[in-house]
Amino acid sequence: MFCAVVAGESPADVVLDEPDLLGFLDRRPVFKGHVLLVPRTHVETLPDLPASLRDPFLEAAQRLATAVVEGLGAQGSFVAMNNTVSQSVPHLHLHVVPRTKGDGLRGFFWPRTRYEDGEAPTYAARLRETLPGPVTGGD
Repeated sequence: MFCAVVAGESPADVVLDEPDLLGFLDRRPVFKGHVLLVPRTHVETLPDLPASLRDPFLEAAQRLATAVVEGLGAQGSFVAMNNTVSQSVPHLHLHVVPRTKGDGLRGFFWPRTRYEDGEAPTYAARLRETLPGPVTGGD
């Protein structure tokens, strides 16, 4: 699923659209409010991530984690890295997870909640509105 979205073969509720990274809602039925961040170039694991993408990838994850709190009302969030053992096609992705109950959200350790019909695009819009800009270097 993740690779098909990044390749443009499958539609997604995009939250973050940058030249090297794509962030979108996880639309699987039990992951309401979860966001996936994937490099546009296939990368199997974090150690394989090119040096030029390391900072942007981790900064984008931080920005998405903040947006989940501010835009969706989660009381917190955490980031889970991919587990290549459990993936049919190993690839690097970050999974930004809402920690608790804001707006019906649940984290991995709570009963999981499905999107209502048409709700996911609204969630994506709320995240885009509150997503902080990229961190830029300074003196």
